[in-house]
Amino acid sequence: MFSSEYFVALRSAMECSSDESEISDADIDDYVDKSYMDLKSGKNVVRLGNEKFRCPFCLGKKKQDYRYNELLQHAVGVGASNRAPKVRANHMALANLLKNDYTDAAGSLPSQQVVAPSNPPRPLPDQEVYVWPWMGILANVPAEQTEGDGASLMQQLADFNPLHFTSVYCSEGRYTGYAVVRFSKDWIGFKNALAFQNYFKSQHSGKTDWIAHGQEKYIFGWLAKEEDYKSGDAVGRFLSANGDLKTVSDLEQDLSRKTETLIASLSHQITAKSKYLVELECKYNQMNLSVKRAMEETDLLHKRYNEEMRNMQSAAREHSQRIFQETDQLRKQLDDKESAIERRSKQLSKFVAQTDMERRKLESEMKKNSEQNDSLHMARIEQQKSDKSVLKLVEKHKKEKEIALSKILQLEKQLDEKQQLELEIQQLRGRLRVVQHMEGEGVDVKKLTEELTEELNEKIEEMEDMEALNQALIIKERETNDELQEAKKELISGLSDLLGPRSNIGIKRMGELDERPFLTACKQRYGADEAVMKAAQICSKWQENLKDANWHPFKIVTIGGKTEQIINEDDEKLVGLKEELGDEVHSAVITALLEINEYNASGSYVVSELWNNKENRKASMQEALQHVLKQWKLHRRKR
Repeated sequence: MFSSEYFVALRSAMECSSDESEISDADIDDYVDKSYMDLKSGKNVVRLGNEKFRCPFCLGKKKQDYRYNELLQHAVGVGASNRAPKVRANHMALANLLKNDYTDAAGSLPSQQVVAPSNPPRPLPDQEVYVWPWMGILANVPAEQTEGDGASLMQQLADFNPLHFTSVYCSEGRYTGYAVVRFSKDWIGFKNALAFQNYFKSQHSGKTDWIAHGQEKYIFGWLAKEEDYKSGDAVGRFLSANGDLKTVSDLEQDLSRKTETLIASLSHQITAKSKYLVELECKYNQMNLSVKRAMEETDLLHKRYNEEMRNMQSAAREHSQRIFQETDQLRKQLDDKESAIERRSKQLSKFVAQTDMERRKLESEMKKNSEQNDSLHMARIEQQKSDKSVLKLVEKHKKEKEIALSKILQLEKQLDEKQQLELEIQQLRGRLRVVQHMEGEGVDVKKLTEELTEELNEKIEEMEDMEALNQALIIKERETNDELQEAKKELISGLSDLLGPRSNIGIKRMGELDERPFLTACKQRYGADEAVMKAAQICSKWQENLKDANWHPFKIVTIGGKTEQIINEDDEKLVGLKEELGDEVHSAVITALLEINEYNASGSYVVSELWNNKENRKASMQEALQHVLKQWKLHRRKR
């Protein structure tokens, strides 16, 4: 039979045209002697035990343990193959070593074991003809052992690796006592089939023994051959229906033809691939040439573009110079206007600062009054029960806001008109000064001066009236703003129970600590039993710390030219809190600090604020009013 090395040799023969060797065929004999001396001196270990050998030149293969005959067959097969000269020379030296120095291991194999040759038997005139696929015949098999596809017999024959067990029946459907065991179609199957035959022959249960002692009770077995195939009995009919007659040389020739066909197919594919590669190289060269041309055209376009850009920039500089000259003249005329606007801006800034201080004082007073007045609680309860009163309150606040917005717009309009009058007065004064210097140039200076003075006086009177109206509107705007803030506080107070945390618009207490991180940290630190009480105590303690005006853990930094207040991470209290209760509690305290610093930096107490829960931001009064109206309408439909 063929070993696995035989197929390796066939594959290497297909690649022999591309193999590169370090020695030539003329130097093989000298290299064989050199390699033989290296093996004999023990430089490369061959023998691993009494019956175990290895090939020192094929260390990369999975199989590393050989018997003496197997390794000899491997060495002879590779030495006679068409592989590289150096590989053949090494294996020829290994075969010489086994034949000359390890002959004592040749007789150590059991007499019952059949070792198939590494190469298939060559065709001889009297070569035997076998049934292929390889089949073994079992005779005198008890009927009870054929049950379950001969499972018990297949287990006993497991050393021979059978593939299938079939009981043989005659044409009348009666069991004949024969059974057929199939082996794989390759040379390994042939080796197993020969071992199957030799086993029964060594046990005196072969075919000749069956012919001589056919009436014995034990089972006989042999390898199916030509005489069994042509016997004409039930076994012969089964063999002819499921197999063919072939010699070993026939199978070898079939394998050779398949190999040649494979080589021819691969050669054809290599030729086609080479042709395709040449075509790709041609296309690549064409594409490369096209790319080069495109790059050259792109460079030319870039040069033209850069030249045009330089021309355009030169023209733009000339145009800018003309504009600058004209602008200088206009800038002189606008200097006076800018100074007047700057003075007005300072006045407005001072007004805004005063308004902010008054608003904070008012919030502080309202906070104290709300804590002392218990009647507000009853008012909230009444508002919850009455949908109509809520609707009236919402509509009232909406109208008040619209009135306040209209007054603010009117104030802005009056301010614009006032600024326009100031500009016109300044222009008239400038014209009057110009006219006073035009005496002696054919102009009636006195008449023109009187006209401009009269017009200037009218503008000044109009400016004074506008100033008086502006002051009245500023006072009215302040009152409106106070009313708007009062309406907002009343809305927050009246709707605190209607607007829940799950609705889109709700009431958020800015500066109030979230108890959930404290509860989670206390559960991990003190256990579930004491967690609730400990969390309440610690949370209450830190809420008092937030109200402490002497504790201000902020520092001032300059970012982008602007000064900002940020949390001082090195503050002792905050560092101790983070080490004691973790990052989540630390983050909750920082969030409350930032909210108090933004909404009530001077008072350091909790402030209720309309909040957009969906977008996590401060909600406007318009959003709150629209939300309450929508909820009221939905509630009215349900009724």
